[in-house]
Amino acid sequence: MIDDQLIAGFFRAVNEHNTGEMSDLFSEDTEFNFPKTQPLIGKEMVLRFFKILFRQYPELFFNVERTIIEGNQAAVHWTNRGKSRKGDPYENEGVTIFEENDGRIIYMSDFFKDTGKF
Repeated sequence: MIDDQLIAGFFRAVNEHNTGEMSDLFSEDTEFNFPKTQPLIGKEMVLRFFKILFRQYPELFFNVERTIIEGNQAAVHWTNRGKSRKGDPYENEGVTIFEENDGRIIYMSDFFKDTGKF
């Protein structure tokens, strides 16, 4: 069963831009599906994505609105806001689907309302 602490730890690490902490949460073969990209397979590819995202959006904060957990899966509704590296404001709303195995995230898929920035 997925632990809500795993989800909380993921969003805390994202909000702190802490890829070291994020690394501890992913399995070696984690898969991440992000809009307008090919699936990212493997912890290193997923971490590389987040490092690029954090460079593009040095100010980016997620607020978890609600979480639905069933077995080893969770759906997390979030809102976010921040600024791009050019200082442009950004905000969005979406859902991330998580799947866990042995206490690690093995699958994530993002669905969000405004894909125009990506």
